[in-house]
Amino acid sequence: MVLLASLTLAGCMSDLTGTSYSAREARSTQLVRFGTIVEVQAVKIDGTEGEVGTIAGAAIGGAAGSGIGGQREGAVGAVLGALAGGVLGNMAEKKVTQKGGVELTIQLENGTYLSVVQQVDPNAHFGKGDRVKVLTQGSTSRVVQAQR
Repeated sequence: MVLLASLTLAGCMSDLTGTSYSAREARSTQLVRFGTIVEVQAVKIDGTEGEVGTIAGAAIGGAAGSGIGGQREGAVGAVLGALAGGVLGNMAEKKVTQKGGVELTIQLENGTYLSVVQQVDPNAHFGKGDRVKVLTQGSTSRVVQAQR
């Protein structure tokens, strides 16, 4: 059960890097702006609190609690185990889906500044002075290295 819950949670994680697109974002127009990174700050992107961890934890806790004592104690144990398991499962989901992030402060070519937070991409390393593209689609922006 624990392995199944872990695999389910891993499948729910989304990629928030600058080079990852959802299917609905493909073939959509984006505003492109160029700029220079003036500051890079490591941040933490909170994990999700969804139903998967709560339900999986409640099922595991209820099953474990039902084995306590006789029939009456087992019913009480199942309820208490399900409650405790649900809370712990929710906390586990939030921790498992937490991501390392980076806050990039960029001075655009027109002189204005903006900041974008995105998940750390092991294939993209940003540093002060790097030339970048800021791609904006609706309320979503991402930063990628500009081609030299």
